[in-house]
Amino acid sequence: MASAPVAEMNGGELTPLQKHVAFFDRNGDGIVYPWETFKGFRAIGAGIGLSIVGAAFINGFLGPKGKLPSPLFPIYVKNIQKGKHGSDSGVYDAQGRFVPSKFEEIFQNHAHTHTDALTSIELKEMLRSNRVPKDISGWVAAWTEWKVLYSLCKDGNGLLPRETIRAVYDGSLFLKMEKERESHKKNA
Repeated sequence: MASAPVAEMNGGELTPLQKHVAFFDRNGDGIVYPWETFKGFRAIGAGIGLSIVGAAFINGFLGPKGKLPSPLFPIYVKNIQKGKHGSDSGVYDAQGRFVPSKFEEIFQNHAHTHTDALTSIELKEMLRSNRVPKDISGWVAAWTEWKVLYSLCKDGNGLLPRETIRAVYDGSLFLKMEKERESHKKNA
């Protein structure tokens, strides 16, 4: 869980995108390193392989790309909106704020089977419709994010529920998943 330095960003208010990323800032210093991304993936129940690949992919993709990029691939929570990629749903705006109308469009345009959930096929349809021409890195990023979310969070009927998708966007899903996993460990 994020500590004071992260919570004090933006005058005490994190954008939803910052909340989403701050979960992985395991020591609360405002910087997410690959080993923290790995620990965050493990905390939500991802296997070791997915956690390693996720950390490498996410930090490699979002870590600073300046003239002298850091070999530690840090992600700065306060600047995460700079890592927003093309071919996404548009639910986060350029500043990392939640856009309710774009969230609703996901279900209006793609939830054909159930009004409050997406099937695997509907998810593929959404990803195709969001593709920006020649934006291969955006396609890969969007596909990876949604496939990981689907694999970790689909319900017993193979549906990705609206409330789960909303929770990933508002930054609450990962904390909920971690608490549920800890609760299952205690009860086992």
